[in-house]
Amino acid sequence: MFSSVICNPAQYVGLPVDELAVLFDTTIRCLLDRRVPLRQVTVRQRSSVNWFDDECRQSKRRLRRLERDARRDGGLLSNHSEASVLWRDARRDYVKLLHRKQSAYWTGHIEDSISNPRRLWQTFDNLLGRHSAQTSEVTADVLHNYFDEKVASVRAATDGADKPSFLPAPACSVLRLFTPLTLEDVTKAISDLPDKQCHSDPWPTKLFKQYSSLVSPFLLHLFNLSLQSGVFPTTFKSAYITPLLKKADLNPAIPHSYRPISNLTVISKLLERLVCRQLVLYLTSNGLLPDLQSAYLPHRSTETAILRILSDILLALDSGNLAVLSLLDLSAAFDSVDHDTLLTRLHRSYGLTGAVLNWFKSYLTDRTQSVRCASTYSNNRSVKFGVPQGSVLGPILFLLYVADLLLLIRRHQLVPHSYADDTQIYGFSSPRPDETSALAARLSTCSDDIACWMKSNRLELNTTKTEVLWCSSSRRQYQIPTDDVRIANAYVHPISSVRNLGVQFDSSLSMVDHVSKTVSSCFAALRRIRSVRGTLSRKSLLDLVRALVVTRVDYCNSALSGVSDHQLHRLQSVLNAAARLVCSKRRHEHITPVLRELHWLRVPERITFKICSLVYRSLDGTAPPYLSELIHLSSSNVSRRRLRSADTRELIVPPTNRKTMGDRAFAVNGPQQWNTLPAQLRNLQSFSIFRRQLKTHLFSRSFPDHS
Repeated sequence: MFSSVICNPAQYVGLPVDELAVLFDTTIRCLLDRRVPLRQVTVRQRSSVNWFDDECRQSKRRLRRLERDARRDGGLLSNHSEASVLWRDARRDYVKLLHRKQSAYWTGHIEDSISNPRRLWQTFDNLLGRHSAQTSEVTADVLHNYFDEKVASVRAATDGADKPSFLPAPACSVLRLFTPLTLEDVTKAISDLPDKQCHSDPWPTKLFKQYSSLVSPFLLHLFNLSLQSGVFPTTFKSAYITPLLKKADLNPAIPHSYRPISNLTVISKLLERLVCRQLVLYLTSNGLLPDLQSAYLPHRSTETAILRILSDILLALDSGNLAVLSLLDLSAAFDSVDHDTLLTRLHRSYGLTGAVLNWFKSYLTDRTQSVRCASTYSNNRSVKFGVPQGSVLGPILFLLYVADLLLLIRRHQLVPHSYADDTQIYGFSSPRPDETSALAARLSTCSDDIACWMKSNRLELNTTKTEVLWCSSSRRQYQIPTDDVRIANAYVHPISSVRNLGVQFDSSLSMVDHVSKTVSSCFAALRRIRSVRGTLSRKSLLDLVRALVVTRVDYCNSALSGVSDHQLHRLQSVLNAAARLVCSKRRHEHITPVLRELHWLRVPERITFKICSLVYRSLDGTAPPYLSELIHLSSSNVSRRRLRSADTRELIVPPTNRKTMGDRAFAVNGPQQWNTLPAQLRNLQSFSIFRRQLKTHLFSRSFPDHS
């Protein structure tokens, strides 16, 4: 039973927010200490694997006893000895038992990790015996000093800059008070929590969700009091940092290889989620969210961002122009946010005032953090700048902090698009040398203004990681400029291929480099899976292949629509090899029955499935506006309203010049793919039913003889 202090709301009415938060944490810890006392356990390092249990040990002892009997009774290879026959039978049973135990153990771990790719890879590495080496050269204090010094260097580089400017909020866009929460809001938010927690949590999240009905009334009172008084509980402001490698191939002994991720308590993030819903609802209803920002917002992803950027560039190349794409990089962007500037921007540009603004001020100030690295810990230090990475509200606040940057880029007649702190700028010009020079100069001028804006907002542009890519059709590659492009105070040499949000862009947009890297990584994963397939059941093997191979083939595959058949065949070879591995088929066996058995679409149909799903979402209003504005119904054209096609939800297909360029753009390819679908499929009102019937339609197209 929980304490009456938690369960009886009458006993905590009138207490301030900080005391309520401490009371909850202390009560939970006391109850757990009473029911499950903390005790120290010495874990011995055993040479046997985890799945080798008592049943395996007893079977092994019996096998060794029978082996000794067989040796005394004429030898192990004797065919006439009863003891040798019993030993061979026991050995066969022992091997089967080991295989069954091993398979059950890893199958359970894979099923538990299937929704978490990072944890799944860790399980997979443990299965292969490839444990990551832990380094003791970097301690928590060293990393904490490095993170603080990095922010201090950004602050020093931006000292003396002009004061930031703020755009005024639209009329009638004001948020003074939060909407009071209900018990249903808190209960549902608890049930939606992921089953994970940090070391600061007093109890496991699964236990918290199990007893949510008991603690929800207390949390409801605590959260509503916090929102009404504009005070974020102090006990929720303490975080510890888990350093994560920026890339897997970086040296783990160097502090520069790490980025800080804040770990916060589940209760703290629960309150942030409830506030975030109200904040995003207010911003959306008032049109205050940045339109070309694709991170941390519903129905927006890296794929939708890539699809819009690629569509714009392909249409420009289709008309005979050249395009330039610049990928900007910021130094410690989340950790360098100035709190005073952010609060002023929330008030002036987004209309937050009263208790709401006070709550965000309380949320940002007086925060503390420490670093935990392996077995070392650093002391708690105050956090004066930045929004915590790993929090719920931090990313949204950062998007609002840098939203004006997109408007600044547009003033230079260039097109921006952002994903979190990754900002892209692209523009177009004719292939004439004077026009391309003017475009490069416009990009340089824009980068100067961006650098000034960032300095005034206490951010720093990292020119050493900024990249520039010129794009043209394959026939106009000779017209691509080769001169360095000035970005702020540095000169950047154009490159022929760039990694953009996980997709490899080359100068001709043929996607050859992207397909090559995808095929290479997929076959590497298949080779690793093949080495342990005897340990796994077919279901676990199928889950592993789907998570580590098929998802890579499907990632941003909408960008591959219209590429050469040779590139699609290379991707199809990956699916064929994966299907043969799952079904234990030989290399030269016919693949069509195997794909049909697994109910896997071929690569062209998988691309069509993704494209048509995005078109459907664009029509029903759940896709990002920057994609929806590219799709137009035939009935929207006055001259076509009386045609029969107006009742079948056909789309207008814009004219293009080249099949290899313009026809690949989502603005063209999307309507083309959509119009080939049956009319009854296009008129479905439910997205889930549409996806189900769309796959059935494409499956019958892939395998016409399927009954």
